[in-house]
Amino acid sequence: MKTFQGRTAVITGAGSGFGLELSRLAAQAGMNLVMADVQQDALDRAVAEIRTLGTQVIGFRLDVAKAAEVEAMGEATRARFGAPHLVFNNAGVGAGGLIWEHTLKDWEWVIGVNLMGVAHGVRVFTPMMLEAAKADPSYEGHIVNTASMAGMVNMPNMGVYNVTKHAVVSLSETLYQDLRLVTDQIGASVLCPYFVPTGISASHRNRPADMQEGGKPTKSQLIAQAMTDKAVGSGKVTAAQVAQFVMEAVRDQRFYIYSHPNALGIVQTRLDDVLLGRNPSDPFAAKPEIGESLRQALRAAQ
Repeated sequence: MKTFQGRTAVITGAGSGFGLELSRLAAQAGMNLVMADVQQDALDRAVAEIRTLGTQVIGFRLDVAKAAEVEAMGEATRARFGAPHLVFNNAGVGAGGLIWEHTLKDWEWVIGVNLMGVAHGVRVFTPMMLEAAKADPSYEGHIVNTASMAGMVNMPNMGVYNVTKHAVVSLSETLYQDLRLVTDQIGASVLCPYFVPTGISASHRNRPADMQEGGKPTKSQLIAQAMTDKAVGSGKVTAAQVAQFVMEAVRDQRFYIYSHPNALGIVQTRLDDVLLGRNPSDPFAAKPEIGESLRQALRAAQ
């Protein structure tokens, strides 16, 4: 996708983090914006800011886990701007803890947002984009799904999050291959960020009431929260830089987007484990002090 001026971008999780930063870049490139977020006040601030850049904006308060709400956004997008050209299925939430300690509501909430939110975006917007491509040989489109480095490796004490992000990588790779079978006009990418300062570690602030179970977090979940807060908060790569990486990947038709390519060594080790039939390697081999600290904390909590 080479041309952005006058075209339309749909961005979920647009109230903060990668979504807001990509909204800024898309607006500066002359795109119309459809901005969605579950947090109304953050969305209102973001929409107001983007409008000052002189672009046309629609703001949608929605929960991407709810199919009907994403479908409604799709219809409103079509009515106002026609088929979008860039779709950034970016909304996501974080949750940690030992995998057997996740409650049913934990699974439903995280899968609903991280996986089904992406699935709904793909399901709603891809047919619309294909229809536009068939009608106009000059149409260009691109879909970017936000996964994580947790979609490439399996760090301990992050079970439900790992599961959803691996699924998003799989969904995105399949989308890429499926699109190549039917069109040359629409591309796909998957974003796999590592630790970047965003609001992901505080995503529980937007957890719906019907996804709450009322119990206190387990010790392993508290440990995971503390480690994530520290890692995310100390990240050196910014959300603005990651948004720039996304724009460049869309222009270059590049599928895999990494915020920390120097971290790919742990991915290579995992793939070697798979190919060689080895038991999973220690993901903290390069920083054994972190692994030992986590091990001691979890064993003390039992």
